Amino acid sequence: MTRHARNCTAGAVYTYHEKQKDTKAGGYGTIKKRLGKDSIQDFDCCSLTLQPCRDPVITPEGYLFDKEAILEFIIHQKVKNAQLMKEYEKQKKKEKEELAEIAAAEQRTKAELFAKNQRITSASSSSTSESTQVVQKSTAPGSSISNMAGPSAGKLPSFWVPSLTPQSKESKMEKPSKVVRCPMSGKPLKAKDLLPVKFTEIKDPDDKKSLITRENRYKCAVTHDALGNSVPCAVLKPNGVVVTMECVEKIIKKDMLDPFSGQKLKESDIIPMQRGGTGYAATNNALDAKVERAVIQA
Repeated sequence: MTRHARNCTAGAVYTYHEKQKDTKAGGYGTIKKRLGKDSIQDFDCCSLTLQPCRDPVITPEGYLFDKEAILEFIIHQKVKNAQLMKEYEKQKKKEKEELAEIAAAEQRTKAELFAKNQRITSASSSSTSESTQVVQKSTAPGSSISNMAGPSAGKLPSFWVPSLTPQSKESKMEKPSKVVRCPMSGKPLKAKDLLPVKFTEIKDPDDKKSLITRENRYKCAVTHDALGNSVPCAVLKPNGVVVTMECVEKIIKKDMLDPFSGQKLKESDIIPMQRGGTGYAATNNALDAKVERAVIQA
């Protein structure tokens, strides 16, 4: 029987806890950890800076960004795409020059072989037919084993010379895309697609804390329910106000009218917001963080 103590070392089984502890301390093996609520951004935070948005905008897919951060990202991606396009054009120009050099070298080789055959033919016209065949056979391209004849003429015979050693070719660059994509969804994104978002602040005269430090900062513009990571929300496209999905299902979708302007709404005018972090697998996806390290095989 083993001792039921904290530092028990007499166990006959290599437990899962001991294995994870040794993996973490040993510097090898994959480490996995479940993300909690504090490790995931809030619903009103920018998806790039992970800080509360000062000037919030939302994409058609429902990802919230700070306007300054997402515009800087779009400009950076455009500059990067332009640089990649210049490198690609430079690569294409270099390939054309190499093809032109190869074609010119082939033309020179053909001209040299033609001139050499002409000299041999004129020199052998006065000799016997047997000697002519021997000369032509010995001077035909590819008949000599010397590396100073034929296509290898002009190259040094020393294979260890650095200029003659084979070199690995550079990997070819694929044609870059000029489209700027959303850092979260990966779909094409333009600045004109960003919709301004208007949060309705909870004003409590007894709460003297700043807006960022409050636990409940915003509320639904229609029902005045407090918004949080566990409350599904949506943005109305005509005016950018934030409401709960419960309000959308029970109130707005009955008549499909904007509760503020009274204009007719479409399904595309209701943008569901991506939910914040709650730490529950039923709410959030990909809650497992994984770090891959070297593995020692037996």
